[in-house]
Amino acid sequence: MTPPVVIESKPSAQPLSDGERTALMAAPGFGRDFTDHMVTIRWTEGRGWHDGLLSPFAPLTLSPAALVLHYAQTIFEGLKAYRQPDGSVAVFRPESNARRFRESARRLAMPELPEDVFVAAIEALVTQDAAWVPDSRESSLYLRPFLFATEPGLGIRPAREYLFTVIASPSGSYFPDGVRPLSVWISDDYVRAAPGGTGAAKCGGNYAASLLAQAQAAERGCDQVVWLDAVERRWVEEMGGMNLYFVYEDGRIVTPLLSGSLLPGITRHSLLRVAADLGHEAVESRVSVHDWRRECAEGRIAEVFACGTAAVITPVGSVRSTRGDWTVGDGRPGPLTMRLREALLDIQTGRVPDHHGWMHRLAHAVPSAPACPPQGADLA
Repeated sequence: MTPPVVIESKPSAQPLSDGERTALMAAPGFGRDFTDHMVTIRWTEGRGWHDGLLSPFAPLTLSPAALVLHYAQTIFEGLKAYRQPDGSVAVFRPESNARRFRESARRLAMPELPEDVFVAAIEALVTQDAAWVPDSRESSLYLRPFLFATEPGLGIRPAREYLFTVIASPSGSYFPDGVRPLSVWISDDYVRAAPGGTGAAKCGGNYAASLLAQAQAAERGCDQVVWLDAVERRWVEEMGGMNLYFVYEDGRIVTPLLSGSLLPGITRHSLLRVAADLGHEAVESRVSVHDWRRECAEGRIAEVFACGTAAVITPVGSVRSTRGDWTVGDGRPGPLTMRLREALLDIQTGRVPDHHGWMHRLAHAVPSAPACPPQGADLA
């Protein structure tokens, strides 16, 4: 039987002062400034998971021959901790992230971190750095767990050594000047993932492969790229690193069906439940790019939005493609889009009861940190 993983605590003797931390949190951006600590856990063949450690945030030492640098065995997650009205801190659905992390590891032939260990690592870091959790409604502490192969060597095979790490970064609003609709470019030249590939895994290579198409979208004056399926180039899959939703005039809400090449977003899954709570039919189904254009012209599709950890919900206002350009609704954020966004944010920030049991509260309430003004951006 594998012994339990213990996370030893060796906190920094020189954490940032209150004044220094307040200055950084005044304009945090996204993923630019990091909290005082990180958590690491090692895995080696024959020994399993061991040497759990909470320690000061610091550079990692890595061999130039580390297998991750050559064969890209690396996965990650993204989730958020929110300040609650009573001053405590809660993390949104970490068990779901832990489960998806295991699934990603399995797809890349990496060791699967037990879900309780994943959650314990999150708890250890957030509890230690709780003062970094901002208290404004649109702000949060973004958490980035990741796992990568550290064994040196050039043989093409699964590594025998890995390092799991969790770091954290204060994050402001995705929309510093207010929620605005995005313009999107439908990519015909590139695909995000193919059936049987790694599209359902949250691995680094998926995102590296998306950057050229994103640059292509920017060249056409668009904020984001929309991916179509790899086989027929017909079915809508994702927007950038986010899941998509279509809102119909009758109030029905549709998100593309998981096909094995789509990432099963946790915000996506949550919104299916929230929409049902609000009395709307919310379903998973295939949506073609042809129908998207036609039904927008007919007024049947009234709103479109993308969803993910960073923005929660991002409205889509206009579409460009080789097939032509069109506008979604009147081009502005739709009322149901905004209602869903507010409803999910209310759960995350503790403004309404959490009937689904999504908020993982830490054991002890802590003093509130200085508010974090709107700033930032994120992946899904």
